[in-house]
Amino acid sequence: MAESAAQIREGIRAVLETFPHTPRAHVQSFGCQLNFCDGEKYKGILQDLGYELTDIPEEADVILFNACAVRAHAESRVIGRLGALKAIREKNPRLIVGLCGCMAEEEEVRALLRKSYPFVKLVLGAGAMERLPGSLLSVYRGEKRAETLAFAGLPDEALPTVRDSGFQASVPVMYGCNNFCTYCIVPYVRGRERSRKPEAIEQEVRQLIAQGYKEILLLGQNVNSYGRGLDEEINFPALLRRLDAIEGDYFIRFMSSHPKDATPELIDVMLESKHIEYHLHLPVQCGSDRVLQEMNRRYTVEKYLETVDYARAKDPDFGFSSDLIVGFPTETDADFEGTMQVIERVKYDNLYTFIYSPRSGTKAAEMPFVSTQEQIAARMSRLLARQREISEEFNKRFLGKQVRFLAEKRDPETGLLLGKTRHGLVLEAPGTQEDIGRLLDVTVTGVKNWALSGEILRG
Repeated sequence: MAESAAQIREGIRAVLETFPHTPRAHVQSFGCQLNFCDGEKYKGILQDLGYELTDIPEEADVILFNACAVRAHAESRVIGRLGALKAIREKNPRLIVGLCGCMAEEEEVRALLRKSYPFVKLVLGAGAMERLPGSLLSVYRGEKRAETLAFAGLPDEALPTVRDSGFQASVPVMYGCNNFCTYCIVPYVRGRERSRKPEAIEQEVRQLIAQGYKEILLLGQNVNSYGRGLDEEINFPALLRRLDAIEGDYFIRFMSSHPKDATPELIDVMLESKHIEYHLHLPVQCGSDRVLQEMNRRYTVEKYLETVDYARAKDPDFGFSSDLIVGFPTETDADFEGTMQVIERVKYDNLYTFIYSPRSGTKAAEMPFVSTQEQIAARMSRLLARQREISEEFNKRFLGKQVRFLAEKRDPETGLLLGKTRHGLVLEAPGTQEDIGRLLDVTVTGVKNWALSGEILRG
């Protein structure tokens, strides 16, 4: 008969009572914002079990790496850090090392762990967070390695969370992806789309606002798909309206949006809101219809630009940022020129650019390259240089205007606060340590290619 959650918890606490010191746990997350959000839940579970959290791996009795699988480079970095833990394990035989998240869903990764990293005793796939206590207890009882893969359902709403910030909070609204872009491994390691119930999301957001949080970041692989599979009829714009109606002084941000699902209704809700940012992160990936089709993105450049034009017609200051892949296997010089035309037309505030790297198990990994790495690097350099010019020029639209921004941190040497405005732009302004975590009104006095400068309006 399977043990209950309470029995498992008591079993672990009985083990921890035998430790000659306070047991400590270290959790490190890599990759996307959703992964960091999962990491906060791992911390909550471990703290609830009786571990004290530490930022120092050498002090820990449990070390969890919560790792992303989207990019091969990031995966290699995690494997390298796992290798560095071998020496710590030799000094502390009680230490349990675990790999969690998307990366743990890959069979080739698990095979590598079994072969070369036998000290990794715990493997938890994406969405298997609630299995952590049972897996830990199995290892304490002598199991050689506890492996659990599970991403079909939703995490337990009752899982505890330890927030990394006291004023910024991430709230997942859905998990998984149905899009199967040919370069992306996410649907294979995160599973199909599953949406949380709106009342659960609203309750979590209300609690955060009541606790004084000033920024709520709604997360999903494709937040625009929210609502699919739920019993009630609700879409993402309707969820935003529901959350925006909560009283308080706060921002709502969200990511990521898929262009094929970005509707005029979404733009209308954002512009009519009291709290939602006037900025949309809308990954275009490439400015060539042919390449977009080979990426299986399911929209055209014309369709993408219709969304941009609709928003800018209603608010010329509306901000856009985007993801761009340079050097997709079939990308030619002509395809890249299409990308350059898109950035000239849209005038992005910010771009997150990536040189394509093949991911094993995806369709694009089987496509031959038509360009050399030297050609691809030259394209990237050209794109980045032009984007810097565009950002600085387009940011001038805010000169002399009053904006609202959330102060996120302060440079002690310069005394400058750094944060983001409601239009999603980075802004720096002189301020005090007490300003951190506050929403402030600022007059924009200067423009750089990466940020605005301003002066805080003190009442």
